[in-house]
Amino acid sequence: MSPRTLDARPARYPTPAQAECAARRLALRHPDRCRLREVGRSRAGRPLLLLSVDRGPRAVLVVGGPHPNEPIGTAAAVRLAEVLLERPARPGLSWHLLLCLDPDGAALNAGWLDGPLTMRRHYEHFFRPSFEEQPELLPAPGSGRPPMPESVALTGLIDELRPFLQCSLHGVDFGGAFVQLTGPVGGLAERFARSADRAGLPLDVDSYDAVGWTSPAPGTYLMPAPGSPGTSRALPDEPELSTWSYAARRGAVTAVLEVPMWAVDAVGDARTHPAGPLAVGEAARDLTTRSEELTALLARVPAQAREAYGPLARTAEFNLAVAPRVAAEWLELWCPGPLSAARATTAGLVAARLPLRVASILLRLLADSRGPAAEAARERARAVVADSLDRLRNRFGARWVPVQEQLAHQTRAILSTADCLLLPI
Repeated sequence: MSPRTLDARPARYPTPAQAECAARRLALRHPDRCRLREVGRSRAGRPLLLLSVDRGPRAVLVVGGPHPNEPIGTAAAVRLAEVLLERPARPGLSWHLLLCLDPDGAALNAGWLDGPLTMRRHYEHFFRPSFEEQPELLPAPGSGRPPMPESVALTGLIDELRPFLQCSLHGVDFGGAFVQLTGPVGGLAERFARSADRAGLPLDVDSYDAVGWTSPAPGTYLMPAPGSPGTSRALPDEPELSTWSYAARRGAVTAVLEVPMWAVDAVGDARTHPAGPLAVGEAARDLTTRSEELTALLARVPAQAREAYGPLARTAEFNLAVAPRVAAEWLELWCPGPLSAARATTAGLVAARLPLRVASILLRLLADSRGPAAEAARERARAVVADSLDRLRNRFGARWVPVQEQLAHQTRAILSTADCLLLPI
């Protein structure tokens, strides 16, 4: 593939509606190789659309938009289809691109995509559902909670297609690029690292999403086997309760591909931090204090706003319940020993990011409230937003990664993972 193949890239993220229009154009333009079909409906009745390219028996399943605050996945699904259709079909191979797994969540996050892609505007329109409302996470056996229709659609696709590879397209707001795998993929770590370097991205060498996991190379992580401890005791993120492991049990390797919107170079520093426990202890105290303050502000949200904007209220409540447990875990498990600069940086990023997310959501929930108490709550939430943004820009040096570079890296990573699995042994 020539370098120019991936250079014809949009400078913005498409909305799910724009992605659908682009997919329909591709299906009309290439009817011999490309087809679009509905594979399910969201909780609110929005269509879940699958764009398939070529018809070989060996299938790759690509999942765009699993998290609504990470629009790069939907963009990369469309761009990948364009790249594939610019090249001859590969014998025996087919590609199946789910444009957006969570269109309901995307609708609550879409305001950012229509204007300047600034950090402040991103959080003015921020939404990310609580864990139990994320379609890639399946209910635990015996929980009594049925799977969401989006989850049913995705597991149904896995059963239908039996892919040898599933790529889940994610993005982080602050940090570096990394990949999480349900099984080894020989040669991928080197190609992934070269792609990240070409895009000007640091590799996240001590990712908060993969603490304690095996890391065969910087920025590459292997998910623990079923029954092993998860990433964090504070978060219900056991990989075996995911559609990633669901695919693995049916013979697929799942690659969870992460690319940052704002890069923080220090997440690539594996050296020991000279005062790591002190830095993490400070982050834990900041996170605890801020979560207590925001919990008090959440009490100011009127019942009608909680009812009208239920998903926003639930994600604020979830994050405020998790924050003190995360801080306590840092103090108990991280602080006693030496820590990498990357780990200390990650703690600081989470301590700034989580209150920023909650305060931004509170401003949306309080927008229609009247009276001095409501205005005082909004003013305090605005102060948390301003302070968090200042920390991220100035203390951590967060720098915007152009959409073109995010997109090129994500697309290269998908193609590289498939290539590595298809190489003859």
